Amino acid sequence: MKKTENEELAIRVSFTTMAGNFFLTLLKLFAGLFSRSSAMISDAVHSASDVLSTIIVLIGVKIANKTSDDGHQYGHERFECVAAILLSVMLAITGFLIGFSGIKTVLSGRENIAIPHSFALFVAIFSILSKEAMFHYTKNAANKINSGALMADAWHHRSDALSSIGSFIGILGAKMGFPFLDPLASVVICLFIIKVAVEIFIDAVEKMTDRSADSETILKIRELVQSEDGVIAIDDLKTRKFGDKIYIDLEISADGNMSLTAAHDIAERVHDDIEASLPNVKHCMVHINPHLQTEN
Repeated sequence: MKKTENEELAIRVSFTTMAGNFFLTLLKLFAGLFSRSSAMISDAVHSASDVLSTIIVLIGVKIANKTSDDGHQYGHERFECVAAILLSVMLAITGFLIGFSGIKTVLSGRENIAIPHSFALFVAIFSILSKEAMFHYTKNAANKINSGALMADAWHHRSDALSSIGSFIGILGAKMGFPFLDPLASVVICLFIIKVAVEIFIDAVEKMTDRSADSETILKIRELVQSEDGVIAIDDLKTRKFGDKIYIDLEISADGNMSLTAAHDIAERVHDDIEASLPNVKHCMVHINPHLQTEN
């Protein structure tokens, strides 16, 4: 899939989920205010953060897919990691605010906690189903184009589905005579949000700090290289990730008595086969060392 197609898919998915989240935000906010449910209002805030996070993802994907220029000769892939980091910070702040509000309400005392209206329960169920659908829709697109920022947005949808489950449990518990469970659900929601924020942050930072490719990818590279005619041995193999792209520095041994042209042909075949077999590889540098046969 070409970059332009990747970008178009990411934009289409992002706008679709953004419209859904905007509708859910308004619905949850109305249900929370009408039903006097702090858990539902917290859930509405979470959905609002989804809208903002999708905007960040769109900006990140747009910049990451720009072609290389004089100022960024290795491309702009890391800007997608920057978008994911901004998203994680936004999630963390949202989580802390929701948790603080929930704890404050619980500590205020039973007599100050309102019993939510049943309408909030139906909205919570609708939200769970909608957000789970958004999660799978966005995750499938992220896997197709290997987008870290889009995958982060997918897990944001999942965290919202989990928070809606917490909201449902809290509202139901309050309706059954345990009013403190409604604001307590807000605290549970905040823990889900913060957990996802930390995971997204760690993943984005690892991608920005030249982390090597996974062991499965490295094994596949070795198998491809060793299967090439003329390759005697792999002397050195280094990989590093630029966002979701992989850069490879490879040293191989070939017959030291062959011509420069023949050695170049081997290196070119290795280079082309790696980039053809592994779409995530953006650049592969192949260096050939002479292997001289020693007489016994």
